[in-house]
Amino acid sequence: MKILVIDDEAGIRESLSDILEDEGYNVSLAESGSKGLEKIYSEMPDIIILDLFLPGVPGMDILKRLSKEKITEKSVIIVISGHGNIQTAVEAIKTGAFDFIEKPINFDRLLSILEKAKKQLTLIKETTILKERLSSETIIGTSPAIKKLKEQIDAVAPVDSTVIIYGESGTGKELVARSIHKLSKRANAPFVPINCAAIPDNLIEAELFGYEKGAFTGANARKKGKFEIADGGTIFLDEIGDMPLMAQSKLLRVLEEKAIERIGSIEKINVDVRVVSATNKNLEKAIEEGTFREDLYYRLNVIPIHVPALRDRGEDVLLLADHFLKKFSADYKREKPQLSDAVKGIFLKYRWPGNVRELKNLMERLVILVRKEKIEPEDLPENMFSRKGFSVNRFTMLPLKEAREEFEKEYIISILKETNGDMKKAAAKMQIDLSNLYRKINKYGISSDAV
Repeated sequence: MKILVIDDEAGIRESLSDILEDEGYNVSLAESGSKGLEKIYSEMPDIIILDLFLPGVPGMDILKRLSKEKITEKSVIIVISGHGNIQTAVEAIKTGAFDFIEKPINFDRLLSILEKAKKQLTLIKETTILKERLSSETIIGTSPAIKKLKEQIDAVAPVDSTVIIYGESGTGKELVARSIHKLSKRANAPFVPINCAAIPDNLIEAELFGYEKGAFTGANARKKGKFEIADGGTIFLDEIGDMPLMAQSKLLRVLEEKAIERIGSIEKINVDVRVVSATNKNLEKAIEEGTFREDLYYRLNVIPIHVPALRDRGEDVLLLADHFLKKFSADYKREKPQLSDAVKGIFLKYRWPGNVRELKNLMERLVILVRKEKIEPEDLPENMFSRKGFSVNRFTMLPLKEAREEFEKEYIISILKETNGDMKKAAAKMQIDLSNLYRKINKYGISSDAV
């Protein structure tokens, strides 16, 4: 833990440095207010011990400045006041100081204050994390579609029923699931997400239900599955439509019996878990095609919630854009740019095929790349000016070979978006070999961000 001591008396600085370093603190020293300010901004100490009576820049002025800049919300400030200046010390506390100590310094009292300061710092960090988490987990929007969604969340959260969330990729299905958990009686227990599409078929049962040592090659120790880890809380099964049939049958048994069996064991382990699942697929069609169990569908589909696409949320687009601009400007320590009226108009007309995820990624890119006060249309990617991602007018400006390549690139991106990045499905839809598709992706430099 880093402590900065700002005092013009060399004897006090040296004494404090010796004692605090013996106690295990990392100590930095400044002999004046101006030097102290330099070190505050360059070192960002956890604790600042500040003499109120300094030559040049007075300690009270420093304290007021730190309070105004909200540094008192991140660092703990202990002020040193001369004997008989209690009124000044009280004023310092009101301004944002954590505590004060009089000269001559009672070092036992100082160490006691530092112990309290450490607890305060822990609280500050926990509060900051909580604020960030709540901020990132807040569903933003005032459109009728989002108001209806929030009402549904409020209604289903306290009821311990199974919920399935439907919505296109990028609409924020996991955010909805987290909101349900946060507002439920299970809020203080784990929320455990698992993406069923991201785990190989032969590993998904081990991930969900765990395994015993020696259950299969590589099982060198017992491992709990996601259901055991989520005991008492909520498990979120994202992309449930991609779960293999064998795992579906075992999941159905878990939902019916409220117990799991680790791979390699016949012992039943009771689990108290709320199941929330999500999909961007039509599960009724999947049942007809034989890729999803009908009995599991009815188990999961107790309370269906539909998350609207961003194109159906009207003015929410601008609210979300501003939210992400604030977030990424703070993350990258940049001045927050504004959207020009022309850009706002484009945002409202654009269909946002990638939904909120596409908007979020775009705002992050603009914060990084745009170095001016306003974001203008020329700062936006070309696909935002085209119909369904294709702009014929743009192609007519190119030689045939380049136009063909540009069209092929955008065609591949469009198909990959439709198949959610599934290369095999994309190749089949384009009626080309998978190896040929990989060559074209490499040729055109198509990244996962584009998809």
